[in-house]
Amino acid sequence: MVRFLKKNARILKLLFVAILTATIWLLPIESFGIAGLTVLQQRVIAIFVFAATMWILEAVPAWTTSLLIIVIMLLTVSSGGITLFIEDIPKTELISYKTIMATFADQTIMLFLGGFILAIVASKSGVDITLARAMLKPFGTRPSTVLFGFILVTAIFSMFVSNTATAAMMLTFLTPVLKSLPSDERGRVALALAIPIGANIGGMATPIGTPPNGITLGYLNNTEGLNLGIGFDQWTLVMTPLMLVILTFAWILLRKLYPFKADKVQLKIIGGAKKGWRTTVIYITLALTITLWMFEKKTGINSYVVALIPVGIFSLTRIIKSKDLRDIDWAVLWMVAGGFALGVGMDKTGLAKTLVESIPFTEWPVLLVLIGSGVICWLLSTFISNSAAAALMVPILAAVGKGMGPLLDEYGGIGTLLIGIALSASFAMALPISTPPNAIAYSTGLIKSSQMCIVGVIIGVFSLALGYTTLVIIGRTGFFG
Repeated sequence: MVRFLKKNARILKLLFVAILTATIWLLPIESFGIAGLTVLQQRVIAIFVFAATMWILEAVPAWTTSLLIIVIMLLTVSSGGITLFIEDIPKTELISYKTIMATFADQTIMLFLGGFILAIVASKSGVDITLARAMLKPFGTRPSTVLFGFILVTAIFSMFVSNTATAAMMLTFLTPVLKSLPSDERGRVALALAIPIGANIGGMATPIGTPPNGITLGYLNNTEGLNLGIGFDQWTLVMTPLMLVILTFAWILLRKLYPFKADKVQLKIIGGAKKGWRTTVIYITLALTITLWMFEKKTGINSYVVALIPVGIFSLTRIIKSKDLRDIDWAVLWMVAGGFALGVGMDKTGLAKTLVESIPFTEWPVLLVLIGSGVICWLLSTFISNSAAAALMVPILAAVGKGMGPLLDEYGGIGTLLIGIALSASFAMALPISTPPNAIAYSTGLIKSSQMCIVGVIIGVFSLALGYTTLVIIGRTGFFG
C-alpha cells in the first residue's frame, strides 16, 4: 500500500485537488454563508483553493500552477471565456480577458526581467566573479571576518541577482575553502550556513531581490488600486539597513554556535571578467542602472522604465543574443503573474469587497491582523515556495487592509501590512525545503537539517520582531505613503 501511494503520489494529489476544487465550484451559493456572493465570485474562490492546494502539495511545479490560474480564469470568468461558462452571466460582471492577460506584462514583471538580464550578462561575461573577488578581498584570512564576508557579499549579490544563482556561485567559491579545513572544524558549518542566510536575507533589500517583494510592490503601486507610488529607492533605503542588522545578528549567532578552531582561512577564486569593450559596456550599464534605481525620485525615471534600459543596451550591442533569453527565469515571472491574476480575480469580481464586508476585521485587534498575518506567511513559506505564499496572502491582505482603513494608520497603514508579508516570506529559512539556497547548502552534506532548523528559527523570530518594529516606526512617518 505504501509503495502504491509513493508511486502514484502525484496522481493522487491531482485527483484530490480536482475533487476539492470541483466541490467548491459546484456547491450551492447559500452554503458559503456570505451575503451577496455571486456565481463568478464562487468560481474565483474555487480557483483560489485550487492554487493554494496545488502550491502546498506541489503536485506540479509552482510556476505551472500560476500558469493554470491564468488559463482557468480566462476560460471561466473572463469576457473571452467558453460560452458554456459565461452565457448566463451579465457581461458587465465578467473580467476583461485583456486585463487577465496583462498580468504577464505587468510593470513588476518588467522590473524582474531587467534584473534577470543584468544577472545573465554578469554571469556570462565573468563580471560576477570579478566583483565577488574584489568584494571578498578586504575580509582577509581571519575566520570570523571571512565568515562575515561571505554572508555580506552573498547578500549584496542577492539584492540584484536570483538568490538561487547567488548561492550556487558563492558555494563554488567556498568549496575549496571547506576542503582545506579539518573535518572536525565546527566553523565549516558556519561557512556553509552563511551562504543560504546571506542569499535569503539579501533579497529583502530591493524590489527585485525576491519575487514576494515584486508581488507586494505590484499591489502597493497599482494605479487602479492602492497607488502608493513606492519607489525602488524608498524600498532600498529602508530595507538595506534592516538587512545589515539581521546579517550582523546572524554572523554573531553562527560564531557562537559554530566557533572556528583554525587561525586562518585562505580564499582562492579562479576566473574573472573577459577583457574587451563589451565588459566595459557591462560595467557602465550596471552602474548606470543601479544609480538610476537609487535616485528614482531625483531623475523622475521610474524603476520599471529603468529596468528595460540594460535590456535595450545589451541587445543593441549584441552582448545578449536570442539564445541568452532562454536563460531568463521564466518560471519566476509566471509565478508572479499568477499571483497578480488571483488579485485581479478577487478585485474585479468584487469578491475582495464581499469577503471584507462579511468578515468583521474592523472588530479584530489591529496587531493581531498585522503580526498574525506575518507569522502565518512565515510558517507557510517554511514549507512551500515563498513566492507562492506571498501570491496567496497578498491579495487577501490587500482587501483586508482596505477594509480596516484608518485603523491601520497608527501602525503605518496598509503599506506596513503588505510589506510585512514580503519580509516574512524572506525570513522563512528553517528547513532544507524552505528555499533553493537552503537546499543547495544542505546538498553539500556539511549541514544537518536540525542545525539549519535551529539557526533558521532563531534568525526568523529575531527578524520578524525587528522587521515589524521597523515597519511600524517608518510607517508612522508616512514614508510608504
